[in-house]
Parts: sequence; structure tokens; C-alpha cells
Amino acid sequence: MSLYHLELFADYFQFRIQDERATDKLPDAWTNEAVERLLAVAPGAVGVGTVRNTDVPVTIEILEREPECDAGDFDHIVECSIALDSGVLVAAGTTDYLPDAKCIDVTPGSYRVRVCFAQLDTVSDDQLDGSDQYHLKLWPAAPGPVTIVKQRS
Repeated sequence: MSLYHLELFADYFQFRIQDERATDKLPDAWTNEAVERLLAVAPGAVGVGTVRNTDVPVTIEILEREPECDAGDFDHIVECSIALDSGVLVAAGTTDYLPDAKCIDVTPGSYRVRVCFAQLDTVSDDQLDGSDQYHLKLWPAAPGPVTIVKQRS
């Protein structure tokens, strides 16, 4: 297991993970349904919606197999798939310059992504302060559909 603690700039209330070679198709993936589930999926990329428009804490875990789902600790959980054919996962804010973004070496292939959202109700009225947290868990898996594991209230 590899664990990474990041602070990503969630400009436009989102950040992304993607394959190093993915083209930027995420803007078109933000449909009304994607906004509601806080998750947009495009070839080789995943956009994660946030409740703040500033730096947010993001944890990324690269695992060998599917972890147990600890749904009780989170407000909202969504899963999807991502192809990481280059073997490099990039984590960045929406407007970040990708060559400067965090790059994580992984075994090339298809991965399942579980995005767990915590403390979404702690955000201030101006949406700048809060204790919200975003945890991403990735493991090798065949491609599958977007799944809402736990819907926020």
C-alpha cells in the first residue's frame, strides 16, 4: 500500500486524478448527474467535486486489492473506474499546471476508484473554511460502472 497526503486547489469546486497521458475531456463530463454525485468520469480521468473553492485535503491510497468499505465514517461514497495505461497517476486542481502536479507511479492497467467524502457539513457560509476531507482509494480491477455506495443527505 502507498499513501499520499495532499493539499489540492479545488478551483471551480473540483480537483482531478488522471492518467499522465489523458486528454482533458473532464469539462464535458460534468453533467447534472455528475454534479449531484460529486464525480465526473472521462477516459483516463476522474473529477471529484468538493464543497469548497479553495485548497482541500486529499488522501490517496494505492492498494493491492479492494478494501473493506467503512461507510460509517463518511458522508458520501462513490466508485468508478479509471484506466492508468501510462503507469503514472496525476493528482491536481482543475486549473493546476499538470507538469507541476503530484505524480504517482502505479502498475499500468485498469483501477477501481473509491472516493469517500467526510465532514461535508463543516464548511463555512463563504465556502472557504471547513474540515471537509476527500479520501481516494485505488486498486487494480476490471472496468465497472459508476456506483453511489452512500448518498449524502
